Amino acid sequence: QVQLVESGGGLVQAGGSLRLSCAGSGRTFSSAVLGWFRQAPGKEREFVAVMSRSGGYTDYSASVKGRFTISRDNAKNTVYLQMNSLNPEDTAVYSCAVRTSVLVSTSPRDYRYWGPGTQVTVSS
Repeated sequence: QVQLVESGGGLVQAGGSLRLSCAGSGRTFSSAVLGWFRQAPGKEREFVAVMSRSGGYTDYSASVKGRFTISRDNAKNTVYLQMNSLNPEDTAVYSCAVRTSVLVSTSPRDYRYWGPGTQVTVSS
């Protein structure tokens, strides 16, 4: 069983930055694929970023590539999402997720454990 808790969300002006954190429990966390997803009102959950078990591979959605950076600290059982150059289209609830398979995936259906999410609101 893995429990996840996100933090770091809030209200920020366009062009600003936020760093989200996701603290996990359980031994599985350090050996899992970690992902960030977001869901805006009235829209489906969408992929944002993913990091492999080793941390050596990352992938991003086209809408955030070059602006967001995913990282992990296995010693702290924490995954981060650094978000720069935010714009109003980034407004959503951001959730971290754990995939226990060795394979990286961008589909939310492939992730077993989810945090409750943290709200990010970007004002224009």
